Amino acid sequence: SARKKMTDWLGSLWFAPSGLKAYAKKGRKLEGIYVPYWTYDAQTASDYTGQRGKIYYVTKRVTVTVDGKRKTQNRQVQKIRWSPASGHVSRFFDDVLVLGSKSLPKEYTDALAPWDLSEMEPYRPEYLAGFRAESYTVQLDEGYKEARDYMNRVIVRDVKFDIGGDRQKISSLDTDVGMITFKHILLPVWMAAYKYRGKTYRFVVNGRTGNVQGERPYSVWKIAFTVGLALIAAAAIGFALAQMDTSQVTYTSY
Repeated sequence: SARKKMTDWLGSLWFAPSGLKAYAKKGRKLEGIYVPYWTYDAQTASDYTGQRGKIYYVTKRVTVTVDGKRKTQNRQVQKIRWSPASGHVSRFFDDVLVLGSKSLPKEYTDALAPWDLSEMEPYRPEYLAGFRAESYTVQLDEGYKEARDYMNRVIVRDVKFDIGGDRQKISSLDTDVGMITFKHILLPVWMAAYKYRGKTYRFVVNGRTGNVQGERPYSVWKIAFTVGLALIAAAAIGFALAQMDTSQVTYTSY
């Protein structure tokens, strides 16, 4: 259940105050809400120019001084050979999801993905029994802009894959977008807020998968204790290294 997912999540947080797990077990009220989203479909076709980089290595002779003695050694130096590249990529974007609400914590609500959109059903009033439904506050064109930003990032990734090689540079990218469709949908989310030591924390639960995202408190004492142990360990390692008989090495190249 959503409450069990909440309790498990609160009880498993790293660096959380010791009393939080017991606090979570007391049970907190969860509110079911259907959250508005936009989904966008689009067919894209992109032409690009750029460069393909191939890594190669050259051998460089260096003079090394070890214990006062000069020696000549070979070193491998990495370089990149660039060559022109151009091509065409296409992709059909299916159900690019954009949150349609401005009142919810977006960074946490976006992190509830993935959603099983293949199981969506046409709207029926009885589906809202026991839940409240929020109206969208992100307009259609505003949501489409966010969807296009996501599409552009995927297209850039596709172009780099198409260029191939070890490194890629994109000089120009021209994308045509067609077959654009959209849907307004409602997705089930459980929401709650809990107060711990005078401060309120919010979290959301994916009503389909039980994925939990939200705000959490930190224990300053636990963090300080862990940092202290790390500093002690680092100091011990540094002391041990200082006792070792190390040789001074200097490099000159030509």
